[in-house]
Amino acid sequence: MTEVISIKFRNAGKVYYFDPNGLVVNPGDHVIVETAKGLEYGECTAGNHEVEDSAIVPPLRPAIRIATEEDRKIAAQNAEKEKKAFEICQQKIEAHGLEMKLVDVEYSFDGSKILFFFTADGRVDFRELVKDLVSVFRVRIELRQIGVRDGAKMLGGLGICGRPFCCSTFLDEFHPVSIKMAKTQSLSLNPTKISGTCGRLMCCLKYEQEAYEDLIKNAPKVSASVVTPFGEGIVTEVNLLKQIAKVRVDEGDTAGLHIVPFCDIGKTVSCVPKKEEPAPVLLDTSILDRFIYLSDKPSVRETPVSETSGKAPAGEAAVREAKPEPQTPPKPEQRASKQPRPISELSMKPAAPEGSKPQEAKKNNRRRGRDKRKTDKSGSKLLGVIEELEQVVKPASGKPGRKKNRRKPKPPIAEK
Repeated sequence: MTEVISIKFRNAGKVYYFDPNGLVVNPGDHVIVETAKGLEYGECTAGNHEVEDSAIVPPLRPAIRIATEEDRKIAAQNAEKEKKAFEICQQKIEAHGLEMKLVDVEYSFDGSKILFFFTADGRVDFRELVKDLVSVFRVRIELRQIGVRDGAKMLGGLGICGRPFCCSTFLDEFHPVSIKMAKTQSLSLNPTKISGTCGRLMCCLKYEQEAYEDLIKNAPKVSASVVTPFGEGIVTEVNLLKQIAKVRVDEGDTAGLHIVPFCDIGKTVSCVPKKEEPAPVLLDTSILDRFIYLSDKPSVRETPVSETSGKAPAGEAAVREAKPEPQTPPKPEQRASKQPRPISELSMKPAAPEGSKPQEAKKNNRRRGRDKRKTDKSGSKLLGVIEELEQVVKPASGKPGRKKNRRKPKPPIAEK
């Protein structure tokens, strides 16, 4: 445990811990403390008290002294300077045509630095603006871009509830707020109703979120089938704050809409309709009669035989499936009509010769396949070569494929 005092520097600023350094400070007293920026003038919100060591962010800086009348005069003068600096900076922004909105100005306690807070939609090139401000104030100038929530916190105002902004009165930090909170609390998802003056979701959505999460655990879901004292029905509406639900009962003497407390609702069953299974597709048996099914090995299921006796164990009946009767092949007259070939004939493979082993049968099938592929590929080429050879005259002598120059015979001379 460490003894600290709580100090805030602005009306709605964050509270920081400081070492009292042997001083006894009461709430409401103004204190001069040492910070990373130098000496600052702040107000005490909580006097000397002890906190856990894990709550302290090191290093813990000390308090210098309790503010005197001279310190209060300096703080009042800095406040007057801030108003003048705000007007001058606003004029410079308009002169440079920058798309930025000036929110607040803060003077350091010793007057060595001026801090300007502004908001903008994107990045702003304010280098020329800084040069002009330095030439006017002759001190260190710092421009800091902040978000719209921080801007609303500094400016202040009234919310849709008619009260001052929570962020500018008692909130020291911003907590994340999501649209899921509005859905959990059954609020309207209209952005104008759930958004604050800053344009973001209202911070007050976070206040009751934990309470709603606890209430939802015991609440039935809408469109769920539940058991009530009036009978089984479907939930149409749920009121979490009143802990009641509206249930519609469709059967029995108590049919109608009833308001039932959560404690009287029994087992809850999901009301999601089950998917209907598709009806089975019926095949035309007349089409199956056209095919012939060949079965080399009929499916037979027998009871296990004991190894010792060689007979079926007692108390178990042998169950055998009837061997399918072979169907008679169609007559030659019927085959003359256009009918599809039987599936068994298309899918059957050439049987291996008797006495051959399975491996030899596989090798024979592979050879047949290779020979067939060779003939298919080379058959078309051979036909083309043969046709060319038939048209070419074979040479009588000489090397094969070489043609001799033959002179045409002279026509005979007619006798006079």
